Amino acid sequence: MSEMRAESKRSLSDRAVNIGLLVLALTGLVAGALLADVFEVLVAVVIGYSVLRLGLAMLRNLARPLPEPPDPGILRKVKLEYRCSICGAEVRMTVAPDEDPEPPRHCQDEMDLVTPIE
Repeated sequence: MSEMRAESKRSLSDRAVNIGLLVLALTGLVAGALLADVFEVLVAVVIGYSVLRLGLAMLRNLARPLPEPPDPGILRKVKLEYRCSICGAEVRMTVAPDEDPEPPRHCQDEMDLVTPIE
């Protein structure tokens, strides 16, 4: 039920944004037609609309909630230590999805395993 309400609110806000942008575009067209060439105004309105839609899409992506963490039974306890070969930062990994996880990345490179593998 709450999903339907959220979807309804989302579609309602999308409609409100579209109506607002349409009113803004029409206002710009009327004002621009009185002051400048109609073609230039149309191009400016289309570019402005595109930029606004792109910005709203980016903000919606930022507002998306984080995914839920995996079940505790799926993760395994490990005892691995890694060191960055570039800056020397060290990391101790205590929980991983499998017994031989991929090494973490630091300084845009994979870290070196320091702990001896048993």
